[in-house]
Parts: sequence; C-alpha cells; structure tokens
Amino acid sequence: MSNTRRGSAGSPGIDKSSAIVRDDNAVYEGLAIVEKYEQLVDYLYPILQNIPRKHGVARDTILAAMFGQVELLISAGKSRQASRLYTADANLALLRFWLRFMVHPARKLITPHQHRTAAVKIAEVGKMLGAWIKTVKSGG
Repeated sequence: MSNTRRGSAGSPGIDKSSAIVRDDNAVYEGLAIVEKYEQLVDYLYPILQNIPRKHGVARDTILAAMFGQVELLISAGKSRQASRLYTADANLALLRFWLRFMVHPARKLITPHQHRTAAVKIAEVGKMLGAWIKTVKSGG
C-alpha cells in the first residue's frame, strides 16, 4: 500500500490559491444582483445557524426563504418575466419580516446591529431589483 493520499491539497490540478470554486457555466454568471445577494447570504448564514434550537422553526423558515431567493432571482433572469421579478421582490419583503421578528426585544435572536447590517444589504438588493423591474416594465 502506498502512503499517498488521493485528493490531497498537494495533488496536481487543484488550485490552492482560491478557496471558492466557480462554475464556468453558471446560469447566473454576470447577474450582479445575485452576486450582491451572495454577500447577504455570506453575512446572515453564520448568524442564523447560531440561533438557539428552541427557535428552530423560525430559523429554518428564514433560511428556506433566504436560499429560495437565489432560485427566484435566477429564474427571473432566465425568463425575463415581470411576474417573476415581483415574486422575488415579495420574498425580499418576507426576509425583512423575519429579520424584524428575530430582532424583536421579546426574542432577541439577532442583535440590532446585525439587523441593521442585514437590512442595508437587503435594501441594496431591493434597489437593484426595483431597477430591474422598471427596465422590464418599460420594455427594455
């Protein structure tokens, strides 16, 4: 038996300089809104994962809405239908609701600072989505 391990970091063909592997054929490549939304997910995911187990239903619901948003944005980009953009916008409103629910003083599942930071990130995505809706409605 050999002492070499398959798939080790020293294997040829593995780029150690980048921790993130990008799919060259990604559907959403070039969709700036998805990239902006990824920043929100990168920020919120570790915070939401640390919510106590007793609030698991709320945690799982906001996580499902958060990850569902990516699908909504990509399908809207592929279809170019205004109705799909409105669905994505409605889901952003749902995320805002869950963040307010979690920051409420009776629950304190996230801090006010975390809420403000996430709200700013959602607002940035919302502005981009609003501009996109405006473009689609005007026929552009």
